[in-house]
Amino acid sequence: MIQLQELAWLVGGQLLGDGEVQCVGANPPDIAGENEITMIDDVSKSGMLQSTKAIAVVTPAVLSDCELIQVVVPDVHQAFTTIVSQYRPPVRRGLPGVGVDSSARIAPTARIHPTATVCAGAKIGQRTIIMPGVVILPHCSIGDDCTIHASVTLYEYTEIGDRVTVHAGTVLGANGFGYRQINGRHVSTAQLGFVRIGSDVEIGAAVTIDRGTYGATSIGEGTKIDNQVMIAHNCQIGRHNLLCSQVGIAGSCRTGDYVILAGQVGLKDHITLGDHTIVGAQAGVMDDCKGNEVYLGSPATSQREQMQIMAVQRRLPEMRREIKALRRELEMLTRQPKATIDINSKNRKAA
Repeated sequence: MIQLQELAWLVGGQLLGDGEVQCVGANPPDIAGENEITMIDDVSKSGMLQSTKAIAVVTPAVLSDCELIQVVVPDVHQAFTTIVSQYRPPVRRGLPGVGVDSSARIAPTARIHPTATVCAGAKIGQRTIIMPGVVILPHCSIGDDCTIHASVTLYEYTEIGDRVTVHAGTVLGANGFGYRQINGRHVSTAQLGFVRIGSDVEIGAAVTIDRGTYGATSIGEGTKIDNQVMIAHNCQIGRHNLLCSQVGIAGSCRTGDYVILAGQVGLKDHITLGDHTIVGAQAGVMDDCKGNEVYLGSPATSQREQMQIMAVQRRLPEMRREIKALRRELEMLTRQPKATIDINSKNRKAA
């Protein structure tokens, strides 16, 4: 725990409120817990703080009508990166050796293949099996009765619940695809988050789930993920979802419970899907979808609307022929009065 006054001194911020309050962690507004500090990078986003459980916020300007303790700084992201690092220090990159680090906590009934790598501070639960070539980086946590198949990589601070299966070649916790442009160059944004996998989740082969920017990219309990699925940073996947092969979910998306995404579905960033949403194969979701409904197409719309669109599309060749015929008739009608006028004019001259 760190006093808020210490955090304000650390980032050179202006503290508005009780500096003696103890802060236990730092997370984005939607996942911040009690006695944690959060952040917004624009005062227009202050509405995000209405439902947060945090006790304090890092902000670029003083927020009126905000009950949270405030730390006001000119560069919110730099300050929040510094604060998050106090609770989840970046791991020094080194070359790990094969085998189990002496500081790792391994349950007596866990089984680890001799070619696996388990780094410092890792924790592995009862009856969990670690297959050949698995790499578990520092401070990862794996629960009871899990199976981690060959060549899986867990980046630092990854958390896995109980009874989880992760199939071969999957990578959990790699850096998110986040950059900002400085002096004409793309510079990586903070990558201080982690991945949290709930209990009873199964993750297929060659799946990639990126770490959050500051907090967790999370997968809810009971969710099943097929092979070759990509889930970007800061996503919050609900409970008991079914994500089929080659689904791609962009950053900061949120799904409710019992959501189904069929093969090759793509979600734009910051999309929210309600409970029991079903999205059909190859659909491209560009807007939020309310729950208990089926969505199809790209851009995805409700099944009813999409069926109407498809019915019209099937009639396009017929409609094209009808339009061409109507054009010919219209041309004949527009030429006919002109011909009549010419005839009358000739008759008058002859008379």
